[in-house]
Amino acid sequence: MSNFDFNFAPDVRPLAARMRPKNLSDYCGQQHLLAADKPLHQAIIQGRCHSLILWGPPGTGKTTLAELIAHHATAEFIQLSAVTAGIKDIRDSVAAAKNTLQSQGRRTLLFVDEIHRFNKSQQDAFLPHIEDGTFLFVGATTENPSFALNNAILSRTRVYVLKSLETEDLMTVIERALNAEMGLKSLNITMTEPARLALCTAGDGDARKLLNLLEQAADLAKMEHGQTLIDAEVLSHVLPTHLAKYDKGGDEFYDLISAFHKSVRGSAPDAALYWYCRILAGGGDPLYVARRLLAIATEDIGNADPRAMQVALNAWDIFQRVGPSEGERAIAQATLYLASAAKSNAVYTAFNQAKQDATNLPSYPVPEHLRNAPTSMMKELGYGADYRYAHNEIGAYAAGENYFPESIKDTQYYQPTDRGLEKQIKEKLDYLSQLNQHSDQKRYGHN
Repeated sequence: MSNFDFNFAPDVRPLAARMRPKNLSDYCGQQHLLAADKPLHQAIIQGRCHSLILWGPPGTGKTTLAELIAHHATAEFIQLSAVTAGIKDIRDSVAAAKNTLQSQGRRTLLFVDEIHRFNKSQQDAFLPHIEDGTFLFVGATTENPSFALNNAILSRTRVYVLKSLETEDLMTVIERALNAEMGLKSLNITMTEPARLALCTAGDGDARKLLNLLEQAADLAKMEHGQTLIDAEVLSHVLPTHLAKYDKGGDEFYDLISAFHKSVRGSAPDAALYWYCRILAGGGDPLYVARRLLAIATEDIGNADPRAMQVALNAWDIFQRVGPSEGERAIAQATLYLASAAKSNAVYTAFNQAKQDATNLPSYPVPEHLRNAPTSMMKELGYGADYRYAHNEIGAYAAGENYFPESIKDTQYYQPTDRGLEKQIKEKLDYLSQLNQHSDQKRYGHN
């Protein structure tokens, strides 16, 4: 007969699973949604929560919150992962929810993790059952719902944004794990304050990642003066080299690029350099940044400093010629130059307005004096007649000449600023405008 009592088998689940809160009061973080006076908190406690989408980074408590909603609603909990589930799994879940409702009079909460991975038809399969109350629907996603989910789903749910956990929240998670019966209490662990802070930094706002690292540290904890100790030395064997959050193609990717672009546009070279290095630390492609710099050169700098375009292009060329080590530095140099350069979006604005007019206005004929006249017949038709060759005019400028279709002859797209080189361009264009006005006055006999 076995000496082992399997009724008291140890819980072999990972620490993160064992420490999943069973009550809303034990839930860490998200106080902007779950403080006692918040509507979502009240709805959960009273068991009358509505269908919703939880959007946030990994490890912020999306699955746990769904389980707590089901618990307070006394609802059956069914979980699907969009990574592995298909239409058959959705149908089976619907059938189970209907059976529970009919046989037991209990509602079901259907939790769909990574819902953004379902295609449109799979997402649509939930719609009638959300509407008829077959189940309470909770979807979780790390992607922006505006782009990742169907409008039909969004119109039937409410989106709640979960945030990365703050250091204070992560400290609470550590403390509870060290002292909980289901956690590490039996090991009687002492953990130094520097070690706790280092663990929080490595957790990077992710409670699950934090608890996984803590569990590994507990396995390597050393005995010192009769105590089990986790200190900086123990953590040095556990904590990986910190990898910045960077989900290529996901929200984090676009957020970092956005922060980089806006820092350059905002003439904040130090911030621009930081975001560039964050992109590199996360494994981002330096040439993506180089391409963005070329866009910035024409969108945000333009003729205020035309050299910016060449600097950005040279950085790209240097990277391809010498490789990442020196090439990344060249892109850093271009980043600092463009961030420090004078700014103007006059080219960007003028180009967009001209494109809009070219698309939306009538296709005005080219004025005869501007038309090409390679044959005698064309000349007889007046093509090129009265055209004033600019180089034959004073200052190489034909004052008063019109180069637009007559209907839009007074249009002005380009509005140079008084910054950088554009200040000189503006002064020149203002001077040419005065020459045009003077020419019109002479032509029409005005004083």
